[in-house]
Amino acid sequence: MKFMSFNLMPYRFLPMDFPEKHRSVWVDIPGELFDPEKGNQLYNEYMDQLEYAAQIGFDGVCVNEHHANGYGIMPSPNIIAASLARRTKDVAIVVLGNSVALYNPPLRVAEEFAMLDCISGGRLVAGFPVGTSMDTNYAYGQVPTTLRDKYYEGVRLIMEAWQRKEVFAFNGEYTQLRYVNCWPRPLQRPHPPVWIPGGGSVETWDYCADNDFLYSYLSFSGYKRAKVFMDGFWDTLQRKGLPLNPYQAGFVQFVAVADSDDEAAERFGPHAEWFFNKTQHVYGGFAEAPGYRTLTTIKLGMESQQKGPRIIDTTWKEMIERGTVIAGTPKRVTEQIEDLARTLNVGHLGVLAQFGDMPHERVMTNLRRIATEVTPKLRHLFDDQWEDHWWPRPMRSPRLPQDLPSMHAGAAHEARP
Repeated sequence: MKFMSFNLMPYRFLPMDFPEKHRSVWVDIPGELFDPEKGNQLYNEYMDQLEYAAQIGFDGVCVNEHHANGYGIMPSPNIIAASLARRTKDVAIVVLGNSVALYNPPLRVAEEFAMLDCISGGRLVAGFPVGTSMDTNYAYGQVPTTLRDKYYEGVRLIMEAWQRKEVFAFNGEYTQLRYVNCWPRPLQRPHPPVWIPGGGSVETWDYCADNDFLYSYLSFSGYKRAKVFMDGFWDTLQRKGLPLNPYQAGFVQFVAVADSDDEAAERFGPHAEWFFNKTQHVYGGFAEAPGYRTLTTIKLGMESQQKGPRIIDTTWKEMIERGTVIAGTPKRVTEQIEDLARTLNVGHLGVLAQFGDMPHERVMTNLRRIATEVTPKLRHLFDDQWEDHWWPRPMRSPRLPQDLPSMHAGAAHEARP
């Protein structure tokens, strides 16, 4: 089983009365609430956390894309991923991912992902989300009824650009290019592993099954409630006669390790409640534009992870009961993650060790305890029966960053005949 450190990068300096004074953390959040000096602090803290996770034994580090919001201040995950590619050595760089329909042309995604794959020595995981309605329809003005068709066409262009060796023309409904010529090209052949994040659209199950993509269900409703979605994916694969390989699936999970349940509640409970009551405060009119959800998904009664126009009043006790947060002693956390993995049949877990307004040092301690006291006891899961085809295959001897000579040493070297 693989474990990734996933950091949403929330703006943890939102005022305490934010839900009462502002209607949404997404789309129309007032710009005056963002302090660039605090932004400097947060970006560097969050990147320190991801780099630390890479050092202490996580298999991958994970970033994502969102716009105009305080939930996650990462509009360009590729910028963060580029830094991580240079500052880490052997972990997967999981970009989960680039919202393909927002790029014009989508070839830009193919090029930037190829750059990341080359810089990292073949450690990239390429994620292609449709994107939330808040990001795509409202912040970036995409038409909801054509968003998914534009997305599918964009992914097709990227995959062709990576795999075809000759220059070719692409004549799609939304993108027309006379010369498609992806330079640079990704190191991994025929292409980096592709992960598709899903938030509730059932069509994604068929899409992943038909294209041999990984399905990663992203939800904060708790792993116990997530079973209906993961069962739907596995039922789809079974119906198509495909193996139920747990490595073709991923999930994200809040995790907190302490010496007791009471200590976990004291140390982590307020930060988890802050996360749900602040960063999940989304105006209902933004949560799902008309036409964003497909008719099939609506007929099946599936709900997206954004729940509607209210302040989400969620307590720590409720989060524990639902499995939204797995917390407690190392033994208890280990047992619960194993239950999650076997219940959902997932071989990749994105671990959220930072949530809400949790201070930096507390995050670092939580990461260390997860990496040293929990994940080593779980890596054996599934390896005796399944092979992971959705994980990067890096080159054996990549060129790594080197210490630069001092100015005087460089000048002396240059002066030699």
